[in-house]
Amino acid sequence: MVDFKTYFELLNLYSDYAMACDSADWENWPEFFVEEGTYRLQPRENYEEGLPLCLLALESKAMIKDRVYGVKETMYHDPYYQRHIVGTPRIISVQRDHQGERILSEANYTVIRTKLDGESTVFSAGFYRDVIVRKPEGLKLLSRLCVYDSEMIANSIIYPI
Repeated sequence: MVDFKTYFELLNLYSDYAMACDSADWENWPEFFVEEGTYRLQPRENYEEGLPLCLLALESKAMIKDRVYGVKETMYHDPYYQRHIVGTPRIISVQRDHQGERILSEANYTVIRTKLDGESTVFSAGFYRDVIVRKPEGLKLLSRLCVYDSEMIANSIIYPI
């Protein structure tokens, strides 16, 4: 469906995204998205039933940047580290038209949380369902839907999944 160069760029997009989140590089997180990019967290049950309710729905890069401000400046919480383990992305489809190329892909993820004074635990597991577009600077997320498996969220979601 795509050439090796494009697939390698896709792999780098997924790994660079995870590394930005794991290293708390919050200023860089919005740069993975186009201006009209969306980021949503949705429980698997709602996803499978076609229900639109999400735990978090950021509808533009501006909203994503606002979330970064919230994480850094206004949210108070026990600090923790997170570690993403992301599976190899699977390309579902590629659309090519006058607007360019759109890649629909999925990858499983697990996020492990480590509190500074505690042990490491699985914080979230699920899959990403992404629409990715090519821009002059490389591949970017048009949308990232994080479908998490468990309805139970430990405390709250502070950092991006």
